[in-house]
Amino acid sequence: MATIQVEIVSAEGHIFSGQAEMVVAPAKMGEVGIRPRHAPLLTDLRPGEVRVQVPDEAEERFFYVTGGILEVQPHLVTVLADTALHAEELDETAAMEARQAAEEAMKGATGQDLAHAQEQLVEAAARYRAAQKLKGKR
Repeated sequence: MATIQVEIVSAEGHIFSGQAEMVVAPAKMGEVGIRPRHAPLLTDLRPGEVRVQVPDEAEERFFYVTGGILEVQPHLVTVLADTALHAEELDETAAMEARQAAEEAMKGATGQDLAHAQEQLVEAAARYRAAQKLKGKR
């Protein structure tokens, strides 16, 4: 089976490097699936999970990103994440607390504070959903 090279990096360092049969990422306009020889693509990422199907592994590998940029070339996928975590690093309790704090910050917020609180809520909600979804796969 054909494979594509995948590189996932963040400001903290290199998160993943290897071959994949398919990559699914949370692009700004919706989820995108990438297979070998995909057309070139450059898009923003929203908070969510990146799934990598590694050859000869029964389960996908999961990573959580808070946003960033996805670059696709026919034989290379590069995820330049603002922040990225391995699935096992997600803390469901911390994600829930962050979501609740963001919801509280939105109460009574106006203008720029409201926009910032909304961004925080979107990121916290995505992290919590990813933690919930991946809970049974650890």
